[in-house]
Amino acid sequence: MAAGGRASGRPAKKKGPSKGTGGQKRRSLEGKGATPPAEMRHWYKDKARTERISREERGGTRRTAPVRQRRSEDAPEYIGGRNPVLEALQAGVPSSALYIAQRLDNDDRVRDSIRIAAERGIALLEVTRDKLDRMTEGAVHQGIALQIPAYDYAHPSDLVQLAHDAAEVPLIVALDSVTDPRNLGAIARSATAFGAHGLLVPSRRSAGVTGGAWKTSAGTLATLRVARAANLTAALREYREAGLFVIGLDGAGQTDIQDVDLLTEPLVVVVGSEGKGLSRLVREQCDVVTRIPMQAAAESLNAGVAAGVALYEVARHRRR
Repeated sequence: MAAGGRASGRPAKKKGPSKGTGGQKRRSLEGKGATPPAEMRHWYKDKARTERISREERGGTRRTAPVRQRRSEDAPEYIGGRNPVLEALQAGVPSSALYIAQRLDNDDRVRDSIRIAAERGIALLEVTRDKLDRMTEGAVHQGIALQIPAYDYAHPSDLVQLAHDAAEVPLIVALDSVTDPRNLGAIARSATAFGAHGLLVPSRRSAGVTGGAWKTSAGTLATLRVARAANLTAALREYREAGLFVIGLDGAGQTDIQDVDLLTEPLVVVVGSEGKGLSRLVREQCDVVTRIPMQAAAESLNAGVAAGVALYEVARHRRR
């Protein structure tokens, strides 16, 4: 017999392809891709919220505010923070609503704010911290915010009429490129103290009656009228045509304020910005450009301080 080993006598099977895995092993080796950034992980929102609340309670630094769209003139404004809200309520700032965050830890400032708001009939609303974030546009609000309605500006001619109705010599303060609301509030305090009949502000590139202005004015904006002019130069021209004299405050002026002989006349005092002073077009509408004499070491005065000094000098001359 030919050598055939222990063959069974059956023909050998032809080996074909083995059964595959359908690509499962290959996919298991591919991994899950790149590690996702922190903001895409499930725990991120809770952690960020906890850190934000902790930072606000410590009075931490202000976060970068998101880019915001131009605010409508009739849109309300908001004061955020426990101290600012309490100070605004104590100063009598007109308010529409007091917003309190849910599950807020009360302290004396919060309790006093709620009490004053209730006494004044201001609506009390409980909201989420996310809504407070949106209302205050990213500012540190510490769980409380006060809504202030848009200010109802007068017409420039209304300020002259107020003086005539009171049988007094008109005294109006106009602001040229004063962009800090705190300066507007400080000037309002001085204007009220020294008998001015109102403030005039331009509608562009100027501070308006905001929450910051209300706070700095210590409530005097509740009694002092503020007018807004689309064009400050045109408004000053109309004042001159109505018989008022215009004097401008500027460090480059040639006449000291106490030497101006128009202070007892119907008057508009124009206060320029601390850095740039009076603009060229406004300067051209002034009958006199005056300065406040100072020591050489002081280059300029804050706009609010300068207005107070000038208005005191006007009041002093009128009392003679």
